[in-house]
Amino acid sequence: MKVEVWSDIMCPFCYIGKRNYESALAQFAGSKDIEIEWKSFQLDPTIPEQTGEKQNVYEYLAERKGMSYEQSVKMHENVVEIAKHAGLAYNFDKAIVANSFSAHKMIQLAKTKSLGDAAEERLFYAYFTEGKDFGDIETLVQLGTEIGLDEAAIRTAVNSEDYAKKVRADVAEARNLGGGGVPFFVFNRKYAISGAQPPEAFLQTLDKSFGEWRADNPASPFEVSEGPSCTPEGCD
Repeated sequence: MKVEVWSDIMCPFCYIGKRNYESALAQFAGSKDIEIEWKSFQLDPTIPEQTGEKQNVYEYLAERKGMSYEQSVKMHENVVEIAKHAGLAYNFDKAIVANSFSAHKMIQLAKTKSLGDAAEERLFYAYFTEGKDFGDIETLVQLGTEIGLDEAAIRTAVNSEDYAKKVRADVAEARNLGGGGVPFFVFNRKYAISGAQPPEAFLQTLDKSFGEWRADNPASPFEVSEGPSCTPEGCD
C-alpha cells in the first residue's frame, strides 16, 4: 500500500511528522507491505535561489513578521520542545534559510534510485541540526553523495527543467488534493493526515487504510495447504 507525503525540508513539523509516522510504522504489523513516496512542496518559493545574505530561522521569521529577534526565539520554543519529544535536535540559530527548489530536484532524482526517504532524512538533519546551507550546490552534492547518489547526476538534476517540472507537478497535485500545508500524508489515495500528528493517529489511519487495501489486494489468491518445502533461505 502506498503512503504519499508532501513535505518541504525547511518545514519543522515535516521532520517531526516523519518521526511520528516512523514510530507508528514500527508498531504496525503490516509495515513490510507499506511503500512511502515523498512529494515536493515549497512553503516559501519567493526566497531568492542565490543570495549573498544568509539568515538563520530566527532572523528570517523576525524580518518576515516584523518582530524582534528575541520574540522570534520565543515563538520557536514550543517547536523545539515538540521536536525534542520526537527525538530531534533543532538548532534554529544555525539553520540557514534558503530556497528549497534545488534540494527538491535532488530529492526527485533520489526517488528514481529508491533513495527518496534517505534524501529527505539527510536533508532534514542537515538543515535543522547541522545548519548546512542546502541553497549551496556544493552542499547538495556532498549530502547527495553521502546517501549514494552520483555527483554528476546531482549536478545535472539541479539544473534540469525535467526535474523542475516534477517538483511543480507535486506542488500542484497537493493543492488539487486539498493539501494547502505540510506535512500532508495520503494513505492509499483514500485517507489523509494533515500536520505532525502523534504516532497514535498515524497508526490508526494505517490500520484502517491497510485493512481496506488488503481486502482488495490479498496476499495470495490461493488457499494454501502447507507442507515441507524449500525457499531461497533453505528447506524445512
